[in-house]
Amino acid sequence: MGQKQLAEEKANKLKGFQINKSLMAMASPDAIVLHCLPAERGKEITDEVMDGPQSKVFDQAENRLHVQKGIMTFLLS
Repeated sequence: MGQKQLAEEKANKLKGFQINKSLMAMASPDAIVLHCLPAERGKEITDEVMDGPQSKVFDQAENRLHVQKGIMTFLLS
């Protein structure tokens, strides 16, 4: 996110780094996948992993939502 002028350079440097099915096959069967979002599907993480059974990406996002709501409530009261 940000530094759009460096996007292509960064993409080239990170080309070999992706959370995908073959990487997850090397992980423990009880490993989970987290991502702070937004995700660039197909680049940093594949759809099958992000939407797969080991993904807790959206649970993580939901938890952040509740924390942010709590902070807003605290600050506004």
